Amino acid sequence: MKAELIAVGTEMLLGQITNTNGAFLARQLSDLGIDSLNQQVVGDNQARLDAAIALAESRADLIFVLGGLGPTPDDLSKQTLAAHLGRALTEDAPAMAKLQAYAAQQHHPMTANNRLQAMYPAGAKVLPNAVGLAVGALLTVGSKTYVLLPGPPREFEPMVLDALVPALLAQLGRGQVMVSRVLRFFGIGESQLVDELKDLIEAQTNPTLATYIKPYEVTLRLTAKAATPAEANALLDPLEANVQQRLGAYFYGYGDDNSLAKAVVAALASRRLQVTAAESLTAGSFQAALAAVPGVSEWFKGGFVTYANATKASFLGLDLGKVNAAGAVSEYTASQMAQGARAKAGADVAISFTGVAGPGPNEGVAAGTVWIGLATREGVSASLYHFPGNRQAVRGRAVKAGLFALLRLLQGRSAHTTFNA
Repeated sequence: MKAELIAVGTEMLLGQITNTNGAFLARQLSDLGIDSLNQQVVGDNQARLDAAIALAESRADLIFVLGGLGPTPDDLSKQTLAAHLGRALTEDAPAMAKLQAYAAQQHHPMTANNRLQAMYPAGAKVLPNAVGLAVGALLTVGSKTYVLLPGPPREFEPMVLDALVPALLAQLGRGQVMVSRVLRFFGIGESQLVDELKDLIEAQTNPTLATYIKPYEVTLRLTAKAATPAEANALLDPLEANVQQRLGAYFYGYGDDNSLAKAVVAALASRRLQVTAAESLTAGSFQAALAAVPGVSEWFKGGFVTYANATKASFLGLDLGKVNAAGAVSEYTASQMAQGARAKAGADVAISFTGVAGPGPNEGVAAGTVWIGLATREGVSASLYHFPGNRQAVRGRAVKAGLFALLRLLQGRSAHTTFNA
């Protein structure tokens, strides 16, 4: 079969974002033995999108429209395809119920444009959106098959893997299922991870391995095709065991929707421990990451943001003279911040952050230098990191390094690992 991909979005034509969805989908189609011969990028314009669909029909069997399924006026993909095919839009009841529940939670009325996210061309198979609100669709008309997919990668990728690929396998009549496992790693960059798995990647047939970059971390998707889920998992088990033997020190969990913050909260809950934090460099970003996880309030009652040395001393009960003497960015200050925060909050464990985010050095300390402290009832320690990147990157990497260190501590492992991402 021949496929053509049409990415929709004026922002791609302006160079504001890159069409990463096209590359992702092309890889999945290649794994299925489907040739992706052409790709188009069109702006948010109904006439030009209609022309792009007509062009694709002249040379492809499978036509994918990527993006433009949202509620804003420039989201026109499903309306354009429905009109092109002479189909009405119809409503998917589960998606509408999800939209209504979301609106009720937000205390906002359901508007007509929001309802469009639950609509699809009549006669199509609905592709559910596990992450977002706009459904996708797969529709065969004569010899052509049309697919609508959302634009945001965090919605697009799970829909492709969990809904589209199984639907295409069924349509191709291969009698196969596809099972994937997503392994998440922190503290190792993609290039090093690929190097560690080079022999497995070069020899892959079924199952396969694919790496994906996330903010300051890497995910690895293992995928197997077989007649049944049990047979697919039997193919994945030895491959994962091999990967874990090589990279287990950096592994922290499974799943597309997992995160270091979620893993930390789950570990706190399993051990029924309270955590607090004292942040200088990260200015509350660590606490914000924890607070984004549902149910965290039982294990995190609050923390401290202490930029100036005098604030560190006042808020955390530290000796200002000793902090000044040691320096704000030091092992002593990081340790004392963690110990002081734990004592003040009455928590079981505390974490602290102090460092230089940049853009230049501060008090003779190079940008990217970060100390992260950890305190428990048994004692206190601090670890030194040197993070690359600009100010935002240093702060982002520090937050994730702190989450990973805390997770390893809660799991009874060494809290510090060399940071290679």
